Amino acid sequence: MDNSTDPAPEAQPLKGGEGEAEVEAPPKKGQGCLSRTGFSSLSRWRTAAFFLSLFLCLTIVFAFSFIIPCPVRPVSLRTWEKTVPSFAQYDFLDILDTNKDKVKDILFAFKNSMGNLNTTCANQSLPSPCVFLTAVTGTNGDPLWERPLAAELDWAQCGLEEQQMPVCLVSHSNLLTALYFQNGTVRWQVPRSPELSFKPPVLSVPDLDDDGVSDLALVSPAQDETKVVLLSGKTGKQLGSEAVLDQSLVLGYLLHRTKASAHYLLFRKESGVYGRALKTIATTAKTKLTEDPEWKKKTNASTGNVPVYISSSVQYLVKATKGRSLENLLLVTTEGMEMIDGQSLETVWKVDTSTVLSEPSFGHYNKDGVYDVVIERDSGNNTKKITILDGLSGAVLWDVKMASQSRSSPRPTSVNTLDHRSVFIFWGKFPSDTNSTDSLSERFLYMLHPSYSKVLLEKSGTDDHIIAFKAALFEKGRHACYVMLTGLGPAGDTGVEGQVTLSKHRLKEDMKNSTVLRLPDDTGSDSDQDIKEGFDRLRFDKDT
Repeated sequence: MDNSTDPAPEAQPLKGGEGEAEVEAPPKKGQGCLSRTGFSSLSRWRTAAFFLSLFLCLTIVFAFSFIIPCPVRPVSLRTWEKTVPSFAQYDFLDILDTNKDKVKDILFAFKNSMGNLNTTCANQSLPSPCVFLTAVTGTNGDPLWERPLAAELDWAQCGLEEQQMPVCLVSHSNLLTALYFQNGTVRWQVPRSPELSFKPPVLSVPDLDDDGVSDLALVSPAQDETKVVLLSGKTGKQLGSEAVLDQSLVLGYLLHRTKASAHYLLFRKESGVYGRALKTIATTAKTKLTEDPEWKKKTNASTGNVPVYISSSVQYLVKATKGRSLENLLLVTTEGMEMIDGQSLETVWKVDTSTVLSEPSFGHYNKDGVYDVVIERDSGNNTKKITILDGLSGAVLWDVKMASQSRSSPRPTSVNTLDHRSVFIFWGKFPSDTNSTDSLSERFLYMLHPSYSKVLLEKSGTDDHIIAFKAALFEKGRHACYVMLTGLGPAGDTGVEGQVTLSKHRLKEDMKNSTVLRLPDDTGSDSDQDIKEGFDRLRFDKDT
């Protein structure tokens, strides 16, 4: 018996003899997963595709970096000032983006023989001097367009339904002229009846003639009878006949929408505030208008009016919850202030206040999302109080006493910030610790933010007559500014050429150059520099 073992097969050379293992022949064409030649060709294609993709990417980057120019971002000057000669002053100032560069621009009016762009009254066959409605850039004050119009200017109002009807409506020389605010071209011009003297504001109402454009309601108040005229926003043509709003003088008015989406014209007269359904005014409207069932029950059958607030002491009537579907109403009387629900007309809150000097304005002092109310009230002895009231309850959130100037000052305003509160801006003069002999005509501009409620930023103002003043966010997410139109004195010096000055001031720049004014109850430890840096960190947001 042979006990020897065979050596390992892998240790012996392979032979081609019978019974011995055979080497497997290479796969024939078309057999197996992939031939060596096919794999090589595929690798070459993959390499070519990679380098082609790389070449295309580099070409695109090169094109965007060097060949295709990037859009030029407008550079906004921090502060600029433009002076124009004028024979009259007009209380008209609006802030809109007219040239679509995402920076708001400024519209104002002056009276002269020649405009900023060398346009003359004769270009439009108008007697000289005439009125120039003009737009200048918000970035540096350069003129964008101007439109000569027949003098005199009664009033102008812009931004009427910006998406559907981007126009300014101008009342001048017995004419009503609608201009596109992007370029100043005339959309339409119609004669104004000499028997009617329309007063602003112009009300934008639903599309009554079904032409796809919102229409306009103009009110002509008179001692014995106040009328309403409806105009087509597209053509200026009168819609229907004149409607009598009331058999007495109307002192103020606004358009109000109820919870049922019914439109009412609210008007203030000596005996109180009343409402009239737009449906009863626009009787020939093609658009279906409705009345609110709750308000219809309150309507007086003989007059057609809804009694909103009966009082002989109402001074101001304003909307108080901008941006909501249902707006509450704020009434200022000689006895106090009252917020009423925009649907039920019931009192939300009521506070007793002394004489209110100007129409209330609004801003966000806290973060509850509701507009708080800012008022100026007379506190006697040539002083006034700036007071901020809570929009939900009427409670006093903040107030300060200041000297009351002999010359009128713009009413308070505000600009919203990203922390859901506002920077409040107002004019006055903080009383000095020492006996000062400064003139009461000297005015200062003050800025307040709720994060620093015990301090104010004080900036030197102007002794000139302030014709108009507005603050706004000029560029989304970037800078807020205020604009002033000054000059010519309170009387206007009509017939004598003077000048008006338009100036824009960036809030952040004024904050840096302001004086930190600490209120008597300030107990904070922050330095003046810390406070200024805190203001500088604020980021502004659009009005919501």
